[in-house]
Amino acid sequence: MTSSSKLDHSRTQTLHPFDRDTAVVSLENGIFEASIDRGWWIVTGPNGGYLAGIILRALVAAVGDDARIPRSLTIHYLRPPAEGPCRIRTQVERTGRSLSTVTGRLEQGGKLIAIAIAAISAPRTGPHFEHAVMPEAPAPEGLESGTPDLPLGEQYEWRFLPNAGRDDVTERALVAAWMRFASPRRPDYLALAAYCDGLPPAIFTTGRDPVSLGGVPTVDLTIHFRADLSEIDLAADSFLLGVCRSHTAREGFVEEDVEIWTRDGTLLAQSRQLAVAGGE
Repeated sequence: MTSSSKLDHSRTQTLHPFDRDTAVVSLENGIFEASIDRGWWIVTGPNGGYLAGIILRALVAAVGDDARIPRSLTIHYLRPPAEGPCRIRTQVERTGRSLSTVTGRLEQGGKLIAIAIAAISAPRTGPHFEHAVMPEAPAPEGLESGTPDLPLGEQYEWRFLPNAGRDDVTERALVAAWMRFASPRRPDYLALAAYCDGLPPAIFTTGRDPVSLGGVPTVDLTIHFRADLSEIDLAADSFLLGVCRSHTAREGFVEEDVEIWTRDGTLLAQSRQLAVAGGE
């Protein structure tokens, strides 16, 4: 990390848009500077997964140990930020033999935007079982691309699965799509954080008017990273399958459970978020 408080624009212009727009610069005492870009806007502000990418980048840099990879990230979103500069104040709360716990506060204009806590750990020994099963899905090459009319829609390529609306078996609202960034970039933990909030809300499949729901902003988001990506061969143009389900909408809030899978059925990430769904 550089100690300069200004981003090197000659360098960021050559980066992938996601890396350019989630770049952080180290200042001092665990403080990082970033800039929130309008290209990741949804309705009233930036996509929560995009903000998660910025925050996670700062938290990983604060730990500063390549042998430790993200295992868990929880963010509470207090208010939508504006376009422009922001700061992430990080604190490594504890460093154990294999696991580091680090917190971060995203601030802008003197206001607290989001609070985060992450577990970043080296591999550990323990029991192994995998009961989660990847849903059956046709190959993405045979599906048409779908792009919502939002700035965020220019950042992703989605290929939605046919009939991926309400799940008749579980009675859950359901959205499923093969997804990747619009320009090639190998999936990493930062990308997975963004992908976990990168699908349209499942509640939209229940016939509710998205405008009346107010964009379904995230209240809190927890992501569990379930694979060591250094052991998985993922190309820059790899599609990943995202599955988003909602079970209960009540009193203006709805939950979303998301899974991110590789083509061969490896579970890369799981997340749950609580979102606002409705008016005041």
